[in-house]
Amino acid sequence: MIGKGKSISHTRASMMYRWNQEKDAEIVFSQNLAGEDPGEITKEFRFIQDQNINCQKNTLSFVLSPTIEVGKSLRHKELRQICENIMKEMKLGERQAVAFVHQDKEHKHIHLYVNRIDFTGKAYNDSFIGKRSQLSAEKVAEGMKLTTVKQVQMEKEFDLKDIRSEIKRRHDLVMKDHKPKSYNQYIELMKANKVEVIPCITKANKLQGFRFQFDGYNLKGSEVQRSMSLGNIGKQMATSIGVKNFVKNNSELIIMNKTVRLSTNLALNILKHAIKREVKRGVGF
Repeated sequence: MIGKGKSISHTRASMMYRWNQEKDAEIVFSQNLAGEDPGEITKEFRFIQDQNINCQKNTLSFVLSPTIEVGKSLRHKELRQICENIMKEMKLGERQAVAFVHQDKEHKHIHLYVNRIDFTGKAYNDSFIGKRSQLSAEKVAEGMKLTTVKQVQMEKEFDLKDIRSEIKRRHDLVMKDHKPKSYNQYIELMKANKVEVIPCITKANKLQGFRFQFDGYNLKGSEVQRSMSLGNIGKQMATSIGVKNFVKNNSELIIMNKTVRLSTNLALNILKHAIKREVKRGVGF
């Protein structure tokens, strides 16, 4: 089962939109609520949320998606059990919560909304809520024997997509905000952003590529995205700081206590690309 979770501020709009996506949306789980439609439920949420004016994204929104095959066999009782188990796994306690099921496109899935503010006015800690909701969905599916071989593969692919996106996002921040002048500096800046960049060095002490380690995953640059290969990072760097500075800062590098160089073909490829860009911009060099 795939689980997605996030904090939102537009409770009524989100709930109304999801509710209206299907005319026969069926409530399968409700906790500490009397209302039966998005308008009434939102008012009840807001009454509690007014106790904590500092929390803006004060509603937790989850989407729980079993596989198509498994979803077809799930009835009201099982759908309610999924919600109850997710609440326990996420340690959400006695908050207000409501869930309704959609069966559009033959793909049954649950929308679960939980008040992030509890009855004492305290906000739920939503750090890494996307990752935690996915892990909780996996545990619930396993405990209810809803996991299939196909589902395991789907979950891995879903998780890996998020990991790739997050590594790329942190790479983009480093390149845009810090404009590293060398591969050494790039490695340090990525480390400061919690991504371990592992150099691949040949026996001839040539820098061959990078692997990226993040959140338990270890991926080649090209596996994250094509633009994150060693050569493409070099092209981006040389275009940003200029050909002269790139040559000066990257002709010889100290990495992992070794003096390494770029291969001749790789260096020429990077420089040709950067020179073409400089010519197009009309910059002298």
